[in-house]
Amino acid sequence: MTAYPHLFSPVRIGTRTLPNRIVHASMSTHYADRGGVTDRLIDYHVNRARGGASLLVSEPMAMLHWHRLPTRPMAFTAENEAAFARWATAVEAAGGLMLGQVQDNGRGFRGGGRNDYAFGASALPDDLSWTIPHALSTDEVRRMIDEFIASSLRLARAGFAGVEISAGHGHLFHQFLSPQANIREDAYGGDRANRVRLLTELVEGLRAACGRDFLIGVKLPGEDGVPGGVDLAEAAAITALVQATGVPDYLTWCWGAHGDTLGEHLPDLHGPRAPYVDRIAALGRSAPGTPIGALGLITDPNEGERIVRDGLADLVMLARPLVTDPAWGAKARAGREAEIRYCVSCNTCWHMITSGRGLLCDNNPRVGAPDEADWQPDLAPVRRRVAVVGAGIAGMEAAWVAAARGHNVTVFGAGDEAGGKTRLHALLPGGENLSSIYDYQRLRADRCGVRFRLGRHVDAQEILAIAPDHVVLATGSTPSWPAFLPDIYRGEGLFPDLREAVAMLAGFATRQPGTAVIYDQDHTAFTYDAAELLHTKFDRVVLLTPRDRIASDAAVVVRQGAYQRLYRLGVEIVTSARPLPDSRFEEGEVAYANIYNVQRGLIRDVALFTYATPRRPDDALAADLRVAGVPVTIIGDAYAPRTVLTATAEGYRAGMEI
Repeated sequence: MTAYPHLFSPVRIGTRTLPNRIVHASMSTHYADRGGVTDRLIDYHVNRARGGASLLVSEPMAMLHWHRLPTRPMAFTAENEAAFARWATAVEAAGGLMLGQVQDNGRGFRGGGRNDYAFGASALPDDLSWTIPHALSTDEVRRMIDEFIASSLRLARAGFAGVEISAGHGHLFHQFLSPQANIREDAYGGDRANRVRLLTELVEGLRAACGRDFLIGVKLPGEDGVPGGVDLAEAAAITALVQATGVPDYLTWCWGAHGDTLGEHLPDLHGPRAPYVDRIAALGRSAPGTPIGALGLITDPNEGERIVRDGLADLVMLARPLVTDPAWGAKARAGREAEIRYCVSCNTCWHMITSGRGLLCDNNPRVGAPDEADWQPDLAPVRRRVAVVGAGIAGMEAAWVAAARGHNVTVFGAGDEAGGKTRLHALLPGGENLSSIYDYQRLRADRCGVRFRLGRHVDAQEILAIAPDHVVLATGSTPSWPAFLPDIYRGEGLFPDLREAVAMLAGFATRQPGTAVIYDQDHTAFTYDAAELLHTKFDRVVLLTPRDRIASDAAVVVRQGAYQRLYRLGVEIVTSARPLPDSRFEEGEVAYANIYNVQRGLIRDVALFTYATPRRPDDALAADLRVAGVPVTIIGDAYAPRTVLTATAEGYRAGMEI
């Protein structure tokens, strides 16, 4: 019995019957080591099979002789054959079927600068890096097809249930399919049938080599947003040609390309939920009889149930939600939805992967751990009295983990509710899902018996009054006072930092006349989500930053989204500039100068000047507590101001180490 009978109904895919509709969509982990399959890579997929995913698609495999990225599992040589067999067997024993992904980046490159060794359909530039690839010759294309087939056959012999061809995202197959990216004059270019030939020859070759029982899925481009590229009509026509081979066991579609629309393949909460499902259902009509997968910002079991129930798709394909909680499916089926750690759709995972750190998650500090799915910590050998000072997400993570290990935990918090500055961000456009971090933490803390003393700042004596054996200091940080602001105004409330401004204005319905100015030395999503809020409150919003662009510390997909929204709203962005001390703030004038040529500008009619500056740790309590002889662990921004990812990770670690 389950509240989601359609989501957990069986479905026939090829010659296999899956027990439910949950598919782990491909997600790069970068857990391979020099091309070798690691225990962590296997554990990652086993935990998601154990947690309810019936079909799992790996990250792109190294299947071609030029695939030398050390974080891709190497399939074009024999060195991983035993590990592949162990991987497939372990996933199947946990209740899932493992597919390997067939993909090549082509000219697409996100590493900064240009890729000196890229291959593509045509000698045309990548829209992000301006890499011009080597245009594959006809013979090189045919050799590439043979290598993809040989590598896939190696997976089949190891026990993998099949492969998925990733033919979207602006990568190599997409470049062959796109009229804009393919200007070839051989058998693989020109009219649509020729542009699709690489894909049709590959799927037919895979079927011939690997047999009928080997699952072959294909992910196609839906709309890439590139002028002259693939739109819905073109996607439908491509779909019909691929389906006509009779090979694909399932089809799905992705959005965006490797350019200005890159962020569309990872939609966040600045737009609608499940934004592509209706269009995927429409494209599915071009492939009657073939199972269809829905993907794109599906985070809640109710969304998955609706998709299957209403006949919009046969499979519900999740990546980021299963990174955050590998037991998403098992918890949903058992009616434990409140215990799901929900994806916050922030794309930190993507940022970690593309910046070379490997897969990590803001709301799951245990990604890739051997016992990750539905994890419960072991009891500590000695029960201690623990004070956690600070009820933000770092302190809350430490509190519930320590309490789950049997410690007697009291949380002191200045705010009336848990969540800290993350609760403030959850009030902003696009920040809604951040509430799931502290909601989950509070649920776990309450169930584990954590006591809360909220609503006031405490001193060392109040903390020491509970006779703690250990203190976790998670008191956060405060934006530094800008040097160009007169010191006499410090603490007067005339120049609130951006957090204070958001707290003051979030519940204020009346629109204010004049201009709001944000000085941005932060470059995180909070600043740009706050700018959207201020746009609803003031006639004009100006964003000043001394850097040469905004969101420079964020993933490119986050930065693209910030630019798109702010420019669309008419927020003015002034880069490479600093406010000047001779600004006439009291007269509503902010003067600024370019940091390179000192050219001045003036913003008039300023009703609000606010700032997001580097933050100073609020760690003053540590010294008094240590003088009293109490061990203190400082975590999160109180140790050094950083990110949500660091806050939850350090909170988890502190809770485990006491």
